[in-house]
Amino acid sequence: MQQDYVLKRYPRLSIAVPASLVSDVPHLREKTFKIGLIGRASAIFRVDEIIVFPDKPDQDQSRETGLIATILSYLETPQYLRKFLFKIMPELGYAGVLPPLRTLHHPLQNRVKDLKKGEYREGVVVSSDAKGVMVEIGVEQPLPVSEVRVPVNRRVTVKVLETGTHKRLTLVSSEDVKVYWGFKVHVSKVSFGKIVNEKRFGLVIATSRFGEPLMNIADRLVDSWKTSKDVLVAFGSPEQGLHEIVKKEKLELKELADYVVNTIPEQATETVRTEEAVYATLASLNLLTS
Repeated sequence: MQQDYVLKRYPRLSIAVPASLVSDVPHLREKTFKIGLIGRASAIFRVDEIIVFPDKPDQDQSRETGLIATILSYLETPQYLRKFLFKIMPELGYAGVLPPLRTLHHPLQNRVKDLKKGEYREGVVVSSDAKGVMVEIGVEQPLPVSEVRVPVNRRVTVKVLETGTHKRLTLVSSEDVKVYWGFKVHVSKVSFGKIVNEKRFGLVIATSRFGEPLMNIADRLVDSWKTSKDVLVAFGSPEQGLHEIVKKEKLELKELADYVVNTIPEQATETVRTEEAVYATLASLNLLTS
């Protein structure tokens, strides 16, 4: 096991953000920076999944969801793999303003001699033949994984079995890695109400300035957290909160979510930006549930 590690969360934690997340900033540079803050917060507080959902049923929001998902996926990808997995595209024109994640799956060591037995790495298959595959894992040259067949350009997770003269890697599932290993990005084609009604999540927490102050319901929420396998924390957009978003589906937020929570009671500003709410909420929940 790698040293200085932080284990994955249990229960699994997902957050949901609307496609209108960056509707309040006009320039791609500012949009990129704002999306980067969401990704950085997710990594800090060990979020397993970021769901981007459409919040304007009367509009085609595929461009907005595509931009958010592309930037978040790029941010989550280790730096040494980005050139293999991402083409030059307009959406990444300001990727240089994104903050580094510095999670365990973004290692800084880039030498073969620094690899440790038992270490996990993210990689990409760069060649494949009858003997196995060669995987780029961020060191001087790709390393072999024998007796496996994986398509070229496929992202994989590997474990270092042996170092030294006879280096040996094996493919593993990222689910098998016990330490926090980054987040997945999912673009939902359905509305927030439908996401919740799919009953995938055992606990749904909606954030709203009109919700109950967190500390008033902290004990009940923590009890619910402990008995759930999958938790969803949802956020509104700069234009409309979750109450307004679900009303378009003729739903009531208090009936849809298990808890409607105000994590910034007595806010002194007229509005709280989505990225600010993400940091405040995840930090508060982290203190209660860690």
